[in-house]
Amino acid sequence: MADIKRPQMKPHVEAIHAYVPGKSKSSDGRALVKLSANENPLGTSPLALDALGRTGKPSDYPDPDATALREAIANAHGLDPARIVCGTGSGELLGYAVQAFAGVGDEVLFSRFSFSLYPLLPLKVGAKGVMADNRDFAADVEALLDKVGPATRVVLLDNPNNPTGAYLPRGEVVRLHAGLPADVLLVVDQAYAEYLPDGVDDGGFALAGKYDNVLVTRTFSKAYGLAAERIGWATGAPDLIGALNRLRGPFNVTTSGQRAAIAALADQGFVRDSCEHNALARASFVSAIDALGNHGLRAVPSEANFVLVLFEGGVSAESAMHAIAEAGYAVRHLPGQGLPHALRITVGTAGQMAEIADTLRRLCEGGK
Repeated sequence: MADIKRPQMKPHVEAIHAYVPGKSKSSDGRALVKLSANENPLGTSPLALDALGRTGKPSDYPDPDATALREAIANAHGLDPARIVCGTGSGELLGYAVQAFAGVGDEVLFSRFSFSLYPLLPLKVGAKGVMADNRDFAADVEALLDKVGPATRVVLLDNPNNPTGAYLPRGEVVRLHAGLPADVLLVVDQAYAEYLPDGVDDGGFALAGKYDNVLVTRTFSKAYGLAAERIGWATGAPDLIGALNRLRGPFNVTTSGQRAAIAALADQGFVRDSCEHNALARASFVSAIDALGNHGLRAVPSEANFVLVLFEGGVSAESAMHAIAEAGYAVRHLPGQGLPHALRITVGTAGQMAEIADTLRRLCEGGK
């Protein structure tokens, strides 16, 4: 029988696996409280919700340049709106950064245990992903710089890191940038930056404002509680912003999303409340995990809105995930990221975190 002719997928595209979202149902179909996607447990600012209710004319296209939103972002962060581009989540902009500057024969560098999207981005353009060793679940500047070679075109750094929550301080980010060739793009992915303590800053904005090879990305999905609207943004040198504008869709951020993001920026009280709640609930949960250290449980220090719990004793991460699901919660198991012994647990309400901690305690002590 003759071979059937059909379009042939490019090998580098065929190597990409589809994104697997965090579970929201148990194996028997029960709805679970989703603490697997790092969403804001306080929801969304009332101002942003009100803006979403005033969608304007659905028949009209949104502002293709998100002009008012870029101006609001610039005012909030002391940036130049001309050096800002908005996207359908920061993930879209990360993809365009790789697409614009890497291709077949090039390399895209990132740390082990980085954001799960990073290994997929070079595959989409036929480039090679290169993974550097980390140190204590955080990016290791020396290891990254050791991997830089003639084919390196982009370095991706999530700071704070997802899924570990680790944070690379300003001096280390500056040192990483200083060690890169001027024609290598450093992308600092600050999706969780709002959760850092007051006054803590990795210096990404300053680098992006001074150098031609630094791009910083942020999102409204986490602390601002607008994950459903898919709004991200990036800032960098004019040539970098120009490259992303060439690749993005002309109407990529909806009218409702633009309005909601502007309103969310105006409600910094909600962001502060979200971050204060996160810090308190996270600290309490980490203390509860520390108390189970004699059973082999360990929490990786986190500056984000989740905690990576390591299971290094008699209780496995998989059995813990099932016990937590029985208690009514979905968390993230990470064997695909080289962490089969870990669960990433989003910080929910204080009561939710106490219930998960109690579930783990009973599991460790052999109870039910």
